[in-house]
Amino acid sequence: MAEGPSILVIGPRWVGDMVMAQTLFIALKELHPDAAIDVMAPAWAAPLVGRMPEVRARIDAPFSRNKLELGLRWRTGRALKNRYDQAFVMQGSWKSALVPFFAGIPRRTGHRREMRYGLVNDIVPLPEHLKRKTAQAFFGLAGGGSFQPPRLSVDAANQQAQLARHGLTKGSFAALMPGAEFGPAKRWPSEQYADFARRLLAEGLQVALFGSANDRPVTSEIAALAPGAVDLAGSTRLEDAIDLLASARLALSNDSGLMHVAAAVGTPVVAVYGSTSPKNTPPLSERRELVWLGLDCSPCHKRICPLGHLDCLNKLDVDRVFAAAQRLMQASP
Repeated sequence: MAEGPSILVIGPRWVGDMVMAQTLFIALKELHPDAAIDVMAPAWAAPLVGRMPEVRARIDAPFSRNKLELGLRWRTGRALKNRYDQAFVMQGSWKSALVPFFAGIPRRTGHRREMRYGLVNDIVPLPEHLKRKTAQAFFGLAGGGSFQPPRLSVDAANQQAQLARHGLTKGSFAALMPGAEFGPAKRWPSEQYADFARRLLAEGLQVALFGSANDRPVTSEIAALAPGAVDLAGSTRLEDAIDLLASARLALSNDSGLMHVAAAVGTPVVAVYGSTSPKNTPPLSERRELVWLGLDCSPCHKRICPLGHLDCLNKLDVDRVFAAAQRLMQASP
């Protein structure tokens, strides 16, 4: 039996995008069951990529985000020479296509984007209506197969250890993810999150706040306004967050990377949208509620509200979000 193709994927640089990238990996394995898929990604992505059974290995992408680092990319590419039959460049930048080119990979697949003719020699058209639909755009690179949502594996032993460490009970707590690396125009206000948390606590559910160390100012504010909520921001590794989110009865999140993680481990998700649209990057799960006011000024896709009022989130009342959460919890066992 002939071996399947050896494939190098230049992966995305954001948590949510990396989760959605699994739609491509699944499709590639469907088309080529014996394919060996390696993903070049930053070190932070190792726990996430490690939960994707389609991926053989992660290769470190040691590059700075805003630097060309041509020599480093050349050396990295040359070290991979004669190892791969095809590369998929998931990022849109010109420089992200350099490593497969330097590696001499014969077929280099990607969208056109930053005038990458030659660097990318297998250009996949990206229709205008898909440019912000990240998961569908990633899946389209495969050129076939069936679109399937991301499904991250869970480490049961680590899950139990993390639940015990933080005093949480599986299926009896809600996970709140109030941060958003993109900017404040994606963040439902802390006061609303705190009100939501107090309502859950009053109904006997535990509440855990998730996020990175950068989210601590937000999560600590919410924890102060909702006594009893457990603030885990910055105190869990990414793999711990994956396993804990898989234990939650419900997740409430802004449009963020952890929203996609929660959906990918099968947790019911209430997703709150402001400056972005749920039509573009929804949690890829049937167990979801999408809450969005759909004002005339949104989606603006800005980091900070250009009008200065942030009505798309400030006017989103807790009653509406809590009703969505109740529908999900009633529908879930």
